[in-house]
Parts: sequence; C-alpha cells; structure tokens
Amino acid sequence: MLNQSQLDAIDHAIETHLMAAGLDHVIYMDMGGNTIAKHDNGKSRLDSTAFAALAAGNFAAVDAMAKLVGESEFSLLFHKGERSSIHFSKVNNDTLLVSMFSKDISLGMVRLKVTEAIKAINRVLTDTTIV
Repeated sequence: MLNQSQLDAIDHAIETHLMAAGLDHVIYMDMGGNTIAKHDNGKSRLDSTAFAALAAGNFAAVDAMAKLVGESEFSLLFHKGERSSIHFSKVNNDTLLVSMFSKDISLGMVRLKVTEAIKAINRVLTDTTIV
C-alpha cells in the first residue's frame, strides 16, 4: 500500500519525466488493471478506468505468449497507430506504466523518458524514508 507522500512523489516523477515531454496520457497501474496514478494533457476524453483494465489484459496475454516462446517475459510493449501510439513498460513485478503519445513525438524520446520515470518511481517504491 502506498502512502500519500509516495503517491505525490510518483505523480511528480510522471509530470517531470513524461508529461513535460509532451505525452498525451500516462497511467501508472497495477497488473490487475487498477489505476494508481493517471495524468493527461487535458485534450481528450479517454476512459482511463476501462483503458487500464484492457491494458492489464493485453499485458497478461503478451506475458503468456512470451512463456510459450521460451521467454521469461516481454517487459515492454509498443503499439503504433496512424495518429497515436501506446508504450507499455513494466515498472516492477506488480506495476505497469502506460504512456500514450502522438505521432509528433519520437519513440526513442519516449523510451528515454519512460526509463527515467521508471527509475524515479522505483526509487520512491524502495525508499523507506518517504513517509
């Protein structure tokens, strides 16, 4: 269970690393599809609850496929559309970070910013001094 200070620190990491880079939506969630933190640019009406549930199912399905082909996991997924793309990245065994962005933002930049955000989130999750 996360406390308010941890949630605030996670929100700050998402704002600083991802939303400031111009991403449209970011959802930090558990593997069951429960949203822990969500951010958006205010320009769309995404149903983040339904999206998180579908994202969890998608990630679980791909995890099962990884095992079928002899991989322990696929920790990163990417879906590219005509106008927008979705990047899924495993933060730890229990949580997932889903980032949605427009075609105007490069995948390389998103991957860099997601890596930075994940490091910051994992510091929050393991730092026992955040109360």
